[in-house]
Amino acid sequence: MYQGSCLCGKIKYRLLSKPKKVTSCHCTMCQKQHGAAFATYGSLLKADLEYVVGKRLLKSYNSSGTIKRKFCGECGSNIEWSGSSNFPDWTSVTLSTLDTPFYPEEISNIYTETRQCWLKYS
Repeated sequence: MYQGSCLCGKIKYRLLSKPKKVTSCHCTMCQKQHGAAFATYGSLLKADLEYVVGKRLLKSYNSSGTIKRKFCGECGSNIEWSGSSNFPDWTSVTLSTLDTPFYPEEISNIYTETRQCWLKYS
């Protein structure tokens, strides 16, 4: 089991399964939402994401089509996004909000055509 929380700690969650797919997204929406070059998410079944405390503080934003991005209404930490018509039973959690160690076997990079020009890989 993995545990996570937002920056202020008022939202706490746990993952009841290991994320199946890990992706670093370089799309401009993720860049703007996170204020960073990319966002790294772990995808799992919605039923395997359980909010322990603070679920009422979650705010959501419909960023495109059916996609909803959820974040803490108190501190603004990005927690999850879901709503893909291709994967309606799945959600993706921001891995940097995990409080317990998680070591993905592989991380895919997507939307690299909008990757920040200053981001270099060695």
